[in-house]
Amino acid sequence: MILKNGLVFTEEGQFSPLTITTDGDRITKLSEDTVQPSDTSEIFDASGCYIVPGLTDIHFHGCAGHDFCDGTEEAFDAIAAYEFTQGVTTICPATMTLSADILSDILKSAAAYAKSQQKADAPADRAALVGIHMEGPFINVNKKGAQNASYIQLPTAEAIRRWQKDAEGLVRLISLAPEVEGAVDCIKECSKEFRFSIAHTESDYDTAMKAFAAGADHVTHLYNAMPPFTHRAPGVIGAASDTLNSFVELICDGVHIAPSVVRATFRLFGADRVILISDSMEATGKPDGTYSLGGLEVHVNGSHATLSDGTLAGSVTPLYRCVLTAISMGIPLESAIKAATINPCRSIGIDHDYGSIRVGKKAHFLILNKNDLSIKAVIKCSKS
Repeated sequence: MILKNGLVFTEEGQFSPLTITTDGDRITKLSEDTVQPSDTSEIFDASGCYIVPGLTDIHFHGCAGHDFCDGTEEAFDAIAAYEFTQGVTTICPATMTLSADILSDILKSAAAYAKSQQKADAPADRAALVGIHMEGPFINVNKKGAQNASYIQLPTAEAIRRWQKDAEGLVRLISLAPEVEGAVDCIKECSKEFRFSIAHTESDYDTAMKAFAAGADHVTHLYNAMPPFTHRAPGVIGAASDTLNSFVELICDGVHIAPSVVRATFRLFGADRVILISDSMEATGKPDGTYSLGGLEVHVNGSHATLSDGTLAGSVTPLYRCVLTAISMGIPLESAIKAATINPCRSIGIDHDYGSIRVGKKAHFLILNKNDLSIKAVIKCSKS
């Protein structure tokens, strides 16, 4: 395939008039010159468009009426199909706090689905399942949010290694509360095998810094389900700010975080450390009504998804709409794109293949109309 006449978002974080050539599922050439197509080349004319990398969502639970924790091929495929229509070409869905056996079954099924996507006859119009984010069960019950307290357990290296075996290496990120018994020791023992994220926590600054020193380098949905950032008690947020190699997630759906705080976060952490996530649940793409998340009943009204007590239960906003929301709040286009492409890929260690437009990387593209940033096309080239 040859993509021409568009403005390409480069690894330098700028838009440049380049022609992209692909072969199979890889980018083979970026050129300022016009490329002469072969008789077999497919041409995509991107006149009047931006060409950006396909988006990557590393924290969401479901969409299109399905939850990742349904654990079925039908659910995985429906989720991957819907995400692709929304410009997301790589996904790292999140589990919930469930029983150990149920989590094992989900991970085994996900591994089988990921392998099926590698087959030559697999549909190209699906987001690639590139990882799994285990958001539970190692959390603080007092900050459980929409997680099921019945299944919360203490973190152990044995448990996460067993689950990684079930997942056949797909577990990319593990969220946990660093103040719970055994958490820091678990991070220290397994930091070369897994990436750890601070989440659903009552941790103070010192405890969070111990977790970062042990090897954690991520914060799950910053500001949500954690103590606030204050001038005498900076907590997890202050610790993350002081840990320069850490990433922070933001649910930028217009509900979870105020616009002023979104702007302040990008100033505090910089455009290379913020990750936009959707944290979407199964009602995303569906009408208002009653749905489920982790076995709990969720009521959806407009852009709000809540438990019966009013607790926010994820979002109903796809990732690209979060990107547009961030831009509407004053975040530069280039920073918002980074936060949904290369930053999440770097944070879970898949940036060698995904997240930017570079020779040798996977040929995943999101084509946006320059005039209104609407999606014109989503392209994921395949080997065959």
